[in-house]
Amino acid sequence: MPIARFSPFELLLLKSRSQVDTATLLLLAWVLVHRQHVSEGQRRRRLAQVTAQFRHGHELGPVMSIAHSQDLQAIQLAAEVVRKECGSERSLSIIHQAITVATDDGELSLANHYILRFLADLLNVAPMTLNTLFKELTGTPLATPEDPSRDAYWQTHDPDYHARKAREAEAAERQHQQAHARAEQQQRKKEQRHQQKQQKQQEKQQRQEQARQAREQEQQRQREQTRQQEQERQRQQQQREQAEREQRRSRQQDSRQQHHQEHRHRQQRASPPPPDRTTRALSVLGLTPGATRVEVRHAYRRMAQLHHPDRFYSESEHQVALASARFQRIKNAYDYLMQTY
Repeated sequence: MPIARFSPFELLLLKSRSQVDTATLLLLAWVLVHRQHVSEGQRRRRLAQVTAQFRHGHELGPVMSIAHSQDLQAIQLAAEVVRKECGSERSLSIIHQAITVATDDGELSLANHYILRFLADLLNVAPMTLNTLFKELTGTPLATPEDPSRDAYWQTHDPDYHARKAREAEAAERQHQQAHARAEQQQRKKEQRHQQKQQKQQEKQQRQEQARQAREQEQQRQREQTRQQEQERQRQQQQREQAEREQRRSRQQDSRQQHHQEHRHRQQRASPPPPDRTTRALSVLGLTPGATRVEVRHAYRRMAQLHHPDRFYSESEHQVALASARFQRIKNAYDYLMQTY
């Protein structure tokens, strides 16, 4: 079973020869510690003077310590002891002593104003009785205590109240202005950061758009280059195919001419006299006797285009040599006919 622990005041009551006197002693000490402009020694001497007839049998130091500690539980216990053990006369005597120690210097502190009313309530002393007793002892009525929460109290008891309030208000206004300025500065910085961020995003988007346009231009250039290369390849292919067709026609014509010449040679061998030079020149140009000078010129141009040696540059040397000989015969025939006509 745990051992009960007693408070300092409960220990005093257990050791006291008179619990009522000890309880009264604490209530009076509670009033004394709220006296203004009084030293601790004066408080103890006044308490000893008022309680000289008490039979508590212990020192005053522990009681003063409990009163200074503002132990409300101890004060409540003391009031209950007095209320239980004392009659109305003793209660009035305690109130009388409390008023006496609270008003020795003629001034009642605000705290003791409330303490006297609190003690009177605890000891069942009516407010009217308290007022009457206070007036008999001090010569002045017990007025309603001032409210320290109101400005009027501090205007009376603190002359510097308004100046201090003005300084506090000014300081608060400065703090408010500084806080507002800091908030505006932070807001401006925030807006600047936001603008910088947007600007960076816009610059990034512009760079991306420029890069995209550059890629598209490069792709377009490559497509155009590919298209041109394809067109050039097709043109070269067409030229090669045209050259091959011309070569085939030339070879076929050479073959026909060779066959015709062979046939003519056979006829010449079989026939009496060979044709004259004019007839042979006309035959080389593919004309018949009686052709005009204009027909000779047109035939020469046509035959020169078909049998020029440059058209056979990709063929073998033998083919190039045949073409050169063929072209020379065509030119000789043309020159002869132009001189003759």
